[in-house]
Amino acid sequence: MRKKRVLLLSEGFGSGHTQAAYALAVGLKQLCPNISARVIELGKFLNPVMGPLIISAYRKTVSSQPKMVGLMYRSNYKKPTNRFAQLALHRVFYTKTSQVIAQLKPDLIICTHPIPNTVVSRLKRSGLNIPLYTLITDYDAHGSWVNPEVDHFLVASDEVKQRLVEKGVQKDRVEVTGIPVHPNFWNIHTKEEVQIQYELKDIPTVLVMGGGWGILYEDNALSYMTKWRETTQLIFCVGSNEKMKEKMLADPLFQHPNIRIVGFTREIHKLMDAADLLITKPGGMTCTEGMSKGLPMLFYEPIPGQEEENCEYFIQSGYGEMLTSNDTVDRWFHLIHNREAATLFREELMLKRNLQYDPMRCPKAVLQFMQ
Repeated sequence: MRKKRVLLLSEGFGSGHTQAAYALAVGLKQLCPNISARVIELGKFLNPVMGPLIISAYRKTVSSQPKMVGLMYRSNYKKPTNRFAQLALHRVFYTKTSQVIAQLKPDLIICTHPIPNTVVSRLKRSGLNIPLYTLITDYDAHGSWVNPEVDHFLVASDEVKQRLVEKGVQKDRVEVTGIPVHPNFWNIHTKEEVQIQYELKDIPTVLVMGGGWGILYEDNALSYMTKWRETTQLIFCVGSNEKMKEKMLADPLFQHPNIRIVGFTREIHKLMDAADLLITKPGGMTCTEGMSKGLPMLFYEPIPGQEEENCEYFIQSGYGEMLTSNDTVDRWFHLIHNREAATLFREELMLKRNLQYDPMRCPKAVLQFMQ
């Protein structure tokens, strides 16, 4: 008997969509070895020349004109992708999607980005007879996710479920599963383990992240943190942004034994176990990973739209606050230097996490639906 095949389709507009797809794929295979799961960034796969160029243009727009990105997000917030746009996407970029599906013969398709979700929904209207699940990777529900052909929506919270229902989705088609994180985040490493591996000191430690595209070097608050470098360990993760890494390494502000500049790494889960505080842009995936570790979080410069919604969710849930000033930095750094208070706060966050989030819930829900 052949293995059940799951095809997970994503896009590279930000790293979170594809990370969620891989996290779910690995989780499914760990829970059920009789499953074959493949992740594809559909646009890049079908258009290896144009795909990366479009993503690069989007990245520059996000960096230089975030308000425009927010305006576009809000202007179509309540509306599904219209039929003309669906047809244009299909004709220009995704004409061979049906061939890919026919070749891979999946038993289930899961989309972690609205574009492949829209493309596959259109194919289902034309006769494709494969179940389609949609995993929404933020703490919001934009109208572009909504298509009547989707069999099940997998969402982060009750609030996201309610927003889908308000957009006309039937309640029984929406399952609150949380956003899946890679199984590496399911397990906890002791601080001592990570400190030995990375040659870190046993002092209060702050992990600073900016998503897969790297942090903003010019941010005043990030520079201000270095004033704490004599008593605080600072780990700056700049992702795949090698130019940013070189700039920071050349800056005297960041040249100190207690400061680490880290590029792309697959061991963020370990660095989170070593940290006492996470400072990050509020991408849905990074925030969920931080929550899975019970880390207090400070959020800076959310992209208007979904990152603002992510930020609001985690602040209201008590996991942290916006980084609005240097006073915010001082207040939270003072907190993690008070070991008793910091330990108590982490214990409270872990209790909240256990009530709100189970990292295995999403892959378990998919397996249950498949059965």
